[in-house]
Amino acid sequence: MRVNICGVEIDKYSFDEVIEQIVKHTVASGKPEYVVTPNAMHILLLQKDAEFHNIYSKSFLVVPDGVSLLWAAKFLKTPLQGRVNGTDLFEKLCAVAAQKGLKVFLLGGRPGAAQKAKEVLEARHPNLAIVGTYCPPYGFESQPEELDFINSQIKAASPDILFVGLGAPKQEKWIAANYLELGVPISVGIGVSFELVANMVRRAPVWMQKTGLEWLFRLIVEPQRLWKRYIVGNPTFIWLVLKQRLGIS
Repeated sequence: MRVNICGVEIDKYSFDEVIEQIVKHTVASGKPEYVVTPNAMHILLLQKDAEFHNIYSKSFLVVPDGVSLLWAAKFLKTPLQGRVNGTDLFEKLCAVAAQKGLKVFLLGGRPGAAQKAKEVLEARHPNLAIVGTYCPPYGFESQPEELDFINSQIKAASPDILFVGLGAPKQEKWIAANYLELGVPISVGIGVSFELVANMVRRAPVWMQKTGLEWLFRLIVEPQRLWKRYIVGNPTFIWLVLKQRLGIS
C-alpha cells in the first residue's frame, strides 16, 4: 500500500518491514531493483523533473527519509508507519549483510568518505564483506570511459547490495541508467550517508532526529550548501501539501 504526497507514491512500510523486504528480495530473487529515499527536497524536484518522476515510478521501494513526509502524511489523513532514514537504512542493511553473508559495494561520497565508512562498518561488523569502494571524479557522468570503469569495477565485485552516495537526483538517475546492466539485486541512493558514518559530517543529536529538527542541525553545520534547500524549499513543500489537502490544483 502506498500513500500519495504531492503526486508521489510513498510505501507505507515500517523501518523493519523495509529491511525485511530488501533482504528477502536480495536473497530469494536476485533480480536487479532499486530503492529511493525521498525527503521534502525530492518531492519538490519531482514536481518539475519528468525523468526523475519516471525513475521513482519504477522503483522497488519508495521509503520516507524525511520527517516532513511523516508530518505531511498525517496532515493529509493518510499516515505513514514511520521514518526510514537513509543513513539508518545503510547502517542496518550492513549489519544484516554481515549476518547473512551478503556482499556490499559503496559508490560515491566525498574523497575518502566511502573508504572511511568501510573501515568504520567493518570494525563494527567483522563479518561484513564490503567488496569495493569507489569515489568517482567530479563530472564523471559525462565521461564515457569513467562510466565504463565504474561499471566494470562493480560487476567484477558482484555485490548483493550497492549503496550510491551521489546526492539527488544524480544518484537516482545513475542507478536507473545502470542497474539492469550491473545486475546487483538491490541498489540504494543514500546521499551523504558515507560522510555521516565516517564522521566527516556531524549528524544531529538523536533528540533532534526524533523531533524533526535534523534539517536545522544540518543547515547550521553546512549553511552554504544547504540554505536554499531548507530556507526556500521547506515553505514551498508546505504550500504543496496544503494545496493537496484543500484540493487546489
